[in-house]
Amino acid sequence: MTTRGAARPDQGAYMLRTAAMDAGRAYKEELLRLLDPKPGGTVLDVGCGPGTDLPALAAHVGPEGVVIGVDRDPAMVAEARRRTGDLPGVEVRQGDAHDLPVAPGSVDHAKADRVLLHVDDPAAVLAGLYTATRPGAVVGLVEPDWETLIVDAPDIATTRAFIRFVLGHTVRNPTVGRGLGRLAARAGFTVESVHATTPVLRDAEAADHTLGLGRNLERAVAAGLIGADRAHRWFDGLMEGPFQASFTLFTVVARH
Repeated sequence: MTTRGAARPDQGAYMLRTAAMDAGRAYKEELLRLLDPKPGGTVLDVGCGPGTDLPALAAHVGPEGVVIGVDRDPAMVAEARRRTGDLPGVEVRQGDAHDLPVAPGSVDHAKADRVLLHVDDPAAVLAGLYTATRPGAVVGLVEPDWETLIVDAPDIATTRAFIRFVLGHTVRNPTVGRGLGRLAARAGFTVESVHATTPVLRDAEAADHTLGLGRNLERAVAAGLIGADRAHRWFDGLMEGPFQASFTLFTVVARH
């Protein structure tokens, strides 16, 4: 079986395209509004990827402020530096979210956007973020809860098998979104708000890109969890449409 979305996309291109989609723009704009970086402040972007959000953060803190992007992937760091090379006050550092390359108590605002679902120890990352921030600092966290994933298809059994595969095999912490408030509080932060948004995807090609429908379906087939013919019929039905899928993103705003 070959599906349209089977090949794993370039991660930088994937992140940039996802951020440019309507659902991506909406939650990122809301996160920036809630984070509310101030002129002259120091902002930390944990897991900055190709630098998608660094220009907007830099615009908020102005020429007197500092924006620090951190990512463990050398390719992401290189791309983020290329994209922000002409922005004063923007620094991109290679480092792990579990061991942030910033001085303790040096950050006024911080964000971690869809990072904790991939890390080994979300609680340890948040503890490190608490150490990096000053008293009064504001932190914004965004994570999906993949157990809320819904894909409309007549073959509900295959849909459920696909979602079980996503939960068990695609990311380390697929349900971390629902626990963001609890994890932030246990790290020492005061949780000020918890927001849930549900992007609804109605374009099959865009959803295939965002959710990895084709490539994850092929992995489920290779693992013997879904039969090839059954998977092929399910995927073709999705692509023929009409299409609808959704999932829930949780946004937590907390204060040191």
